[in-house]
Amino acid sequence: MSTTEAESLSLSSKLVDRSPFFYGWVIVFVGTVGMVMTSPGQTYAVSIFIEYFIKELGISRSMVSTLYTVGTLVGSFAQPIIGRQIDKRGSRQMVLIISIAFGLASVFMGYVNNAIMLGLGFAAIRMFGQGGLGLVSGNVINQWWVRRRGTVMGISGVLVSLLGLGTFPSVINWLIPIFGWRTTYIILGLSLLLMMAPLGFILFRDKPEKYGQLPDGGVNSGSEDGGLAIVAEENWLLSQAMRTSAFWILAADLAAFAMLVTGLFFHMVDIFSSNGLAPNIAATVYLPLALTTAGVNLFSGVLISKVKVRYLLGMGLLMQAAALIMAQHLQSVQLAFVFGMVVGATMGLARTVGSVAWAMYFGRTHLGSITGVTSTIMIAGSALGPLPLGLARDLLGDYNQALTVLAMIPLILMVVTLIFAKRPKLPESRVGA
Repeated sequence: MSTTEAESLSLSSKLVDRSPFFYGWVIVFVGTVGMVMTSPGQTYAVSIFIEYFIKELGISRSMVSTLYTVGTLVGSFAQPIIGRQIDKRGSRQMVLIISIAFGLASVFMGYVNNAIMLGLGFAAIRMFGQGGLGLVSGNVINQWWVRRRGTVMGISGVLVSLLGLGTFPSVINWLIPIFGWRTTYIILGLSLLLMMAPLGFILFRDKPEKYGQLPDGGVNSGSEDGGLAIVAEENWLLSQAMRTSAFWILAADLAAFAMLVTGLFFHMVDIFSSNGLAPNIAATVYLPLALTTAGVNLFSGVLISKVKVRYLLGMGLLMQAAALIMAQHLQSVQLAFVFGMVVGATMGLARTVGSVAWAMYFGRTHLGSITGVTSTIMIAGSALGPLPLGLARDLLGDYNQALTVLAMIPLILMVVTLIFAKRPKLPESRVGA
């Protein structure tokens, strides 16, 4: 046990001390709420507003796509800073700051009236929503669970899929006809300020060792092993992790998932319309998509402790390529629902790997710094998704050629991943450091 951890055992928390069960389950609950509440900054929610931006602000689809790309890229640059601050200040303090900033950014979205304001709004909601709030919520769960991390993240992923992806688009579609799209975004912002910010500050706690406990429910008695077998971890520095090929292959895979799913979601309504389907079918398809995401997320979460990460990634990349090809042939509602299920399975696998692999490969001690960098890469990837499809629609008249070319990306990555993305070993032992 390090000196820092030994000193931190003097910390006390009434909530942790008086919890009738392992406080990690409270962390799972509030971390999951945090990930659900990233929805106002996620593409599946933003996509519902796209047609309103185009019509009311008088800008083209390719311009909205460009603004979203630039805004997302700008937002991604802050993630390493946020990650380092999570390591330094802890999840509890950071979730309060991030939730307030994200809430104000969402309120701002209700007041945009030109392209510049829209671009600034995109940058803010992507920085603090998809980026910051997702980063701190996922990290806090990883800190409290090691042996059962995959299963716990699978359970969390089910709830995120059902309550976020499966519910938010329908809620937004229900709110907009009643209040208008501007007030709807303001309502989303207020929910972050009035619910997520206080809830996160009250319930978030940093790693269990600070409160005399161990991950997965162990009690630290003050001895070297706390009376239990401490889980052996290889705790990598960010600089060490970045020197491995596995780091960059996993980052490229997850960035590709983010890019291609974001592109599909961003243009989902118009892709469906181009195939002769009613626009409202897109919102309807989010439900089977979310259910499939949830099921695959749970199954793969249990499976990830038994099956190599690169095999799960390879399967996800293959299904991602299939989804891009299917998007060109959605001539019926039935095919649209099957398409949604394929996208959902892809997302379920990507979410499991993305939430578990970094802690599994590189440990918990510097997880904020590591995931801050990888989050930048993934968000930058998601930034690139809408632009090629938006340009293809405006310049070529449809999405088909762009979808076919983009399908080659996951196929190439699948081969690279299966061969080279093996779990690395530290050159010098830092287990438990």
